[in-house]
Amino acid sequence: MTSLLRTGPTVPFLDLRAQHTELRADLDAAALRVLHSDRLVLGPEVEGFEHAWAATAGARHAVGVASGLDALTLALRAVGVGPGDEVVVPAHTFVATWLSVVHVGAVPVPVDADPVSGAWDPAAVEAAVTPRTTALVPVHLYGHPLDLDPLLAVAGRHGLAVVDDAAQAHGARVGRRPVGSGARATAWSFYPGKNLGAVGDGGAVTTDDPQVAGRVRSLRNYGSTTKYRHDEVGWNSRLDELQAALLTVKLRHLEEWNARRRSVAARYDAALGGLPDLLLPATAPGTEPSWHLYVVRTPHRDALQAHLTACGVGTVVHYPVPPHRQPAFAGTAAAAADLPGADRWSAQVLSLPMGPHLTADHQDHVLRSVQEFRP
Repeated sequence: MTSLLRTGPTVPFLDLRAQHTELRADLDAAALRVLHSDRLVLGPEVEGFEHAWAATAGARHAVGVASGLDALTLALRAVGVGPGDEVVVPAHTFVATWLSVVHVGAVPVPVDADPVSGAWDPAAVEAAVTPRTTALVPVHLYGHPLDLDPLLAVAGRHGLAVVDDAAQAHGARVGRRPVGSGARATAWSFYPGKNLGAVGDGGAVTTDDPQVAGRVRSLRNYGSTTKYRHDEVGWNSRLDELQAALLTVKLRHLEEWNARRRSVAARYDAALGGLPDLLLPATAPGTEPSWHLYVVRTPHRDALQAHLTACGVGTVVHYPVPPHRQPAFAGTAAAAADLPGADRWSAQVLSLPMGPHLTADHQDHVLRSVQEFRP
């Protein structure tokens, strides 16, 4: 049932303008520094950001690339995944996780979503492993970090690489270990809406393995580490100097912004817990999410979204169509897979406004609007 009378403020799903206003002087200075430089590609800004991001992620190396999809794709190539291989992926995730597997010529093999957390069951992951499997791609979905240790144990028993998708998990932790350490390689996105977002596209791969880092550096630059010598077929996938400079400014505020997100999530938890037919995000013990998104679930998702829209509250569905039901995968074995968990999540999830610049007044309006909803 939607609201008939529009009252209260308009609440954006994410306020990027407020973020850039807060940092305007530093962002302007960083942009001008690049514009006045003679190095616009693979220069000191990228190198400096790579060092800073590696330290933040708890890794020895970081390699900047052009997007999160490229980060996943190049990381898979760098660890040796290729045509004919199978890669185990989550059934409930953004489609880029699956696309990266296809881009290297491999086959995505989905494992269904846990009905409570949406995360992977290591036993189900191991059951999906075949002699053709070469890698696992766990996803820290919505910013909720997975404990990689059980998955690393599965990988160790079968000789597999683990490349985790951390596109939504900037600054998340399992215990004292930040996401970005532990796997063979970790892929990051700096799309503008991420916890650490560029002003455009960007991505990175972090790893402790110098050979993987070196391979990604070659692959991102036409398969070359020496000018005009091309050792393999590569891409043009370079994080540019301008984006690196702006990301360096924002990185200094990531911890504080994530703390603000935790406060927003805590208010949602306190105010919305116990509402009928509304499931709140489950946080695994010992983990510290980045709270990239605050995702609730309800069998009345479409009606609730319509109600919130009428109340002036911005929401997004992450994600309305699971990868195995996308036209891009029609006719594949994955399209025919029985994945009721992924179907259920896609039918029920709704992301409420979340971000470090969501004001208390705006969140109050969101809370009232959700509490007033009657299906």
